[in-house]
Amino acid sequence: MFSVQAQVWQALAPVFVLIAAGAMAVRLAWINQATVTQLSTLVFYVFMPGLLFRTMSKADFAALDFAPPLTYMGVILLALIGLWWWRGRSSYAVALALCSVFSNLVMIGVPLITVAYGPPGLVTLLTLVSVHAMVLLTVGTMGLEWARARERSHAGGLSTGLGRQLMQAARGAIVHPVPIPILAGLAFSATGWALPEVADRTLQWLGAAAGPLALVMLGASTFLRPIAQQWRHTMGLVIFKLLLQPALVFAVTWLWGLRGLPQTVLVVVAALPVGANVFLFSQRYQVAEQEVSAASSFSTLLAALTVSAWMLFMGWFTH
Repeated sequence: MFSVQAQVWQALAPVFVLIAAGAMAVRLAWINQATVTQLSTLVFYVFMPGLLFRTMSKADFAALDFAPPLTYMGVILLALIGLWWWRGRSSYAVALALCSVFSNLVMIGVPLITVAYGPPGLVTLLTLVSVHAMVLLTVGTMGLEWARARERSHAGGLSTGLGRQLMQAARGAIVHPVPIPILAGLAFSATGWALPEVADRTLQWLGAAAGPLALVMLGASTFLRPIAQQWRHTMGLVIFKLLLQPALVFAVTWLWGLRGLPQTVLVVVAALPVGANVFLFSQRYQVAEQEVSAASSFSTLLAALTVSAWMLFMGWFTH
């Protein structure tokens, strides 16, 4: 038990430190709400595109086994769409649904899986990383843009047809800092070329800054909007993310016949706390910001216990 908890804490400790650094920066009046908004926008429009383009440009899809990640993504997409539909298909519902299913695969998942399961487990995780953000952020963007098109139509007293709403959503989703670098990176990967060293180093630096800065901004936003006032509104999100989602992934992968290390990795990553990208998303669209920041912080705090429990369960189940 101690070994598993130590592995989880080793992965979570830097995340806690970065979130605390953001809260401390607000406490000392170094930054305020305007700074958080501006820096979050900078991450969304500058640092994250660099990370997404470089990740996609280096993906060798022919050499990857996509069966486990596709199983995982199928479960997550169904959960995302179901939660969005159940909550009313509004932009608010999209943000909360994305918050309920988006795991922190890079900042927490990579170090945790590396320490706990070694290179074989990391291969499964990195294959999932190559499609996780691409699919969920693109679908989330489409959902948000469609919801906003519907809301604008209703607010203006106009009856905009479904086709026009979808066209507006598609335009807003394509001309956007998430899909553009993903599609550009995939196109570059298909050429078989290698990035020039200067470009690769620049994109590497941009990508390396995206996660830490997003977590600092998350800590600042959480301090500005005390999570104690939001816990009743967000515990449903946290319970689904940390407990119900990994249980759903476990059940589907078991029924699908997936066993061993790939199944273990998928269940563990499903149990990871909410990824900081969702916080950036909510900041970008100015929707459900309080709920998302609180859910991200709560899920990170509780993950030390819940992720440990899932790792122990999968260890018992596979032996």
